[in-house]
Amino acid sequence: MKLLVKTALTVLALAGAMSAAQAGGRYEGIRFACDNGRAYTLQPHAVTVVGEVVTGRLYTSPRRAAKVRLIPMGNGYRYAGRGIWLDGIRGDAELHLGKYATTGCTRTS
Repeated sequence: MKLLVKTALTVLALAGAMSAAQAGGRYEGIRFACDNGRAYTLQPHAVTVVGEVVTGRLYTSPRRAAKVRLIPMGNGYRYAGRGIWLDGIRGDAELHLGKYATTGCTRTS
C-alpha cells in the first residue's frame, strides 16, 4: 500500500512539474540560443519531482538529436552524450560540439 501511495504521489508531482512547463498543451523543451547563431532544444525524457531534467535529447537540428543525461557539477550542470556536452550555470551555458568546437549559449526558455 505504501508503495502504491508513493508511486501515485510521484506521478502527480511529475505531472504538476510538466504541466507548469507546458505551453499550449505541448512541452517545447528547454531552448538555448547560442553565439553561432543557432538555437538548440533539450527535450526532456525523465524529470525529477522538483522539475530537473535527468535524461533527454539535445536537438542539433530539427531531425537530429543526441541522447544526453544530467551529470551534477559542483555549482552547475552538465548534460553529456556521445561526442556532445552542455555545461552551464543557471541561464549561461557552453555547448561543446566535439573536442574542439565550443560555443557560448544562453537559456531562452
